[in-house]
Amino acid sequence: RIAGAAADEGDALGPGAVAWGGGPGDPELITVRGRRLLAEADVVIADRLGPRDLLDELPPHVEVIDAAKIPYGRYMAQEAINNALIEHAKAGKAVVRLKGGDPFVFGRGMEEAQALAEAGIACTVVPGISSSISVPGAAGIPVTHRGVAHEFTVVSGHVAPDDPRSLVDWPALARLRGTLVLLMAVDKIGAIARTLVDHGKSPATPVALIQEGTTATQRRVDATLETAAEAVREQDVRPPAVIVIGDVVAVGPGGPAAEAGRG
Repeated sequence: RIAGAAADEGDALGPGAVAWGGGPGDPELITVRGRRLLAEADVVIADRLGPRDLLDELPPHVEVIDAAKIPYGRYMAQEAINNALIEHAKAGKAVVRLKGGDPFVFGRGMEEAQALAEAGIACTVVPGISSSISVPGAAGIPVTHRGVAHEFTVVSGHVAPDDPRSLVDWPALARLRGTLVLLMAVDKIGAIARTLVDHGKSPATPVALIQEGTTATQRRVDATLETAAEAVREQDVRPPAVIVIGDVVAVGPGGPAAEAGRG
């Protein structure tokens, strides 16, 4: 079975596994429930993203398994992660799967929950703060704003618009008046920007690239759809980064309009 967020606040972790969203990176942006269950873990399987500083607080007996998935670098295959969750849970260990953001927002959390369910292992899903909203907010960008944007759309940019594996209707997105939030899109932003412009989006549409959001090394780079790819190269923007496209980029105190006003 999969136990959702309606579980009792006083529930103990016990033998089994937790699909846990650890938030966008700042250790303080974690749910109270998530932090409590982490403290009860025997085994923690941790991604590269999320509040890894909390691992330093774990007792010495806790086994930490690094499931880091570094872009174009080392990674732990998803099947191996699933097998580790099942193996340790079946051994009677209290297992926490420490994931960044929310486990069900491009986090493959449901894949892991399904693997556990098929193995007959109870899984408690603990929602986390998604980087798609929290990172823009930390950079002073509201994903919605009265009179500016009445909707926002979160899109995975891990494959290019012309890739046959893409499930995204890019022409439809180009017609939207609201905010686009792109995750995993740093190296594809040039192709994405060109596609949006080709389908009607203004080249002058504001873009913000927020690297390592909510952490001590957070930085924001402002551009437009026309200049976004060049900004990534010149400013050496690297993952993890959240990309925000739309007029909301210019709304907040850190936006380009505000910076121009101070000039």
